[in-house]
Amino acid sequence: MTGATAAGGAGARSQGRLSKLITGLFMKHARVAAIEDVAPRFRLVTLDGPALRNVTWQPGQKLQIAMGSPFVGRTYTPLDWDPGEGRTRLLGYVHGDGPGSEWILGLAVGDQCEVFGPRSSLDADRVAPPRALFGDETSIGLAHALVRAEQVSPTRCCFEVGDADISRQVLARLDLDAATLIVRRDNAGHLPALENALKAFVTAGASFVLTGQSGTVQGLRHKLRDHGVPTSRALAKAYWAPGKRGLD
Repeated sequence: MTGATAAGGAGARSQGRLSKLITGLFMKHARVAAIEDVAPRFRLVTLDGPALRNVTWQPGQKLQIAMGSPFVGRTYTPLDWDPGEGRTRLLGYVHGDGPGSEWILGLAVGDQCEVFGPRSSLDADRVAPPRALFGDETSIGLAHALVRAEQVSPTRCCFEVGDADISRQVLARLDLDAATLIVRRDNAGHLPALENALKAFVTAGASFVLTGQSGTVQGLRHKLRDHGVPTSRALAKAYWAPGKRGLD
């Protein structure tokens, strides 16, 4: 038992040293500067710090946040980034009971965290406007970033959501009132309405950005192919999948 304990202790110390090395080399230190409870299960979190200054950021890029260790993290899409002030904002959505939900719920102003990025995730400029974004609650941050960056032909948005009233509160706070909401139903009963909305944008000649739950993203990609939409007019990025944690 003593030998096993010693070996375990040595392993923990080794992993601790590796964690510190990775944190020092690749991650940025940030502070939780503000938290706004926008609606039930949604928190708007502002991070700031000197390491966030003079950063080049593009809408759609991702920021990974360590949940106590660089080996355990969750990915968020910044809503915006002020490189002069060293400040960025994230929209946290609590769904499930994993590390990301625990982190969002437990946050307090003044908390410290380590972040990695921003770095490439989804480049909407790869598809020509007008654009239509289809997603869910986890896609709202991306939607805000894209719409805010586009002045001439802003992205149109359609979200499948669990609660329309709660989602409208969030969308109103982020100036996305024009978005279409389709309430998620048991046994995928809402999918025909989602597909009809997709077809309307196909008819209008839109390009597509598909994000959110993996199954929905895959299903909408198949529908676009059925409608003859070329792959050059569609981007897809699954943010989460039932039963899986930490999709990047």
